[in-house]
Amino acid sequence: MKMTIKEIAKLAGVSQATVSKIINNYEDVGAKTKKRVLEIMEEHGYRPSYSAQSLAKKVTKVIGVIYAGKINANFNHPFFVDVVSSFKKTMGAEGYDLLFFSNEKFHKADENYLARCQHYNVDGCIIIGGDQVEPSVYDLDKSDIPCIGVDIQLEGKTSGYIMTDNEKVSSLAVEHFYLMGQREIGFIGGKENSLISEQRLEGFEKIMKTYGLSVNQNWIKFGDFFEDSGYQVMSEMLKEHEIPKALFAASDLMAMGAIKAIKDSGNSVQDFSIIGCDDITASRHIDPPLTTVKQDKEKIGKMAAYILNDLINKNLQHTAVKIEPELIVRESCGAAKKV
Repeated sequence: MKMTIKEIAKLAGVSQATVSKIINNYEDVGAKTKKRVLEIMEEHGYRPSYSAQSLAKKVTKVIGVIYAGKINANFNHPFFVDVVSSFKKTMGAEGYDLLFFSNEKFHKADENYLARCQHYNVDGCIIIGGDQVEPSVYDLDKSDIPCIGVDIQLEGKTSGYIMTDNEKVSSLAVEHFYLMGQREIGFIGGKENSLISEQRLEGFEKIMKTYGLSVNQNWIKFGDFFEDSGYQVMSEMLKEHEIPKALFAASDLMAMGAIKAIKDSGNSVQDFSIIGCDDITASRHIDPPLTTVKQDKEKIGKMAAYILNDLINKNLQHTAVKIEPELIVRESCGAAKKV
């Protein structure tokens, strides 16, 4: 039988108001009293869902976490793992807990993020962008529940979004190739219809034209941001008559897959110049260490937390933020030569 606040108070010899204050982390309760009440709650397995005061104020100090889009390996991608870790740390310091929502019923009629967020009475949500985003994500965006998007554009009055300047990502890569004497440059994007792929491809084509470089459509390929797709795309390129000697892959994992394909084909990696994107930890430990365009994962997570906190506390209305990327030069541009 589930214990009540009244029963906990009786066992501890305190008022129900005192138990409620302890649940809500009020500071005007003595340490000994707080310790005794918490021990009794633990002993009897009492787990409050929401305190009366929290419900009255509609404040639960709970943030929903949604990985939007068709089920893929987003939970395992190093970039998103690091962003969410930074977000969690910052929101935790503000007193919030995170509640992860499942999208196992992707695109089913009963998939309704807004209703579920209302059921759990979350104070706000962080939405991580993916491919083929469920329509219910945008219903949530239009609601009065504050949301912050990462790699997804949200337009609601109580929403905001943050992402790396993706056109600048491609610009830094192509500029480095150009300064190192490379003129024949290929591009491997993620999913062709994804927002991030579109922005990085747009930036790639724009900067190529800026430097008077021709864009070979046969050298523009798409994967899924993961290693296997980079391997497959590079393997296909290596079978063609004309092969780009410089290649920008829109993720480090795809760049690593491309490097492995070059090695497995019997070619020398030193004959190619490869640049990835993200600066995940593994990028500095592969052979050769990967030149990459760094996304500031810690800053993105921290900024997302601060923006969402301000949206929740009505200190901010809709806002969009772009984070500057940074080129990290390592040895994977072996074929590049200064001119």
